Amino acid sequence: MSDKSTDAYWKANVRIITISMVIWALVSFGFGIVLRPLLSGIPIGGTDLGFWFAQQGSILTFIVLIFYYTWYMNRLDKEFGVEE
Repeated sequence: MSDKSTDAYWKANVRIITISMVIWALVSFGFGIVLRPLLSGIPIGGTDLGFWFAQQGSILTFIVLIFYYTWYMNRLDKEFGVEE
């Protein structure tokens, strides 16, 4: 892989990691803690939405992000010819 390809690969890799971390932080810290008072009036599953994000939503979001990251990185590896 040439230097340009290596740079492009790592740029795409760091971009998807950054996006994933921002989404996870927003959902877990933002929705579960900071924005919880704003979400308290929205019922979901017998509780309010802020509590749901703090207890289950952030975990489910993290699991979805793991599967998306795996799919995306497999596609990126094939695109740059570094798949296993």
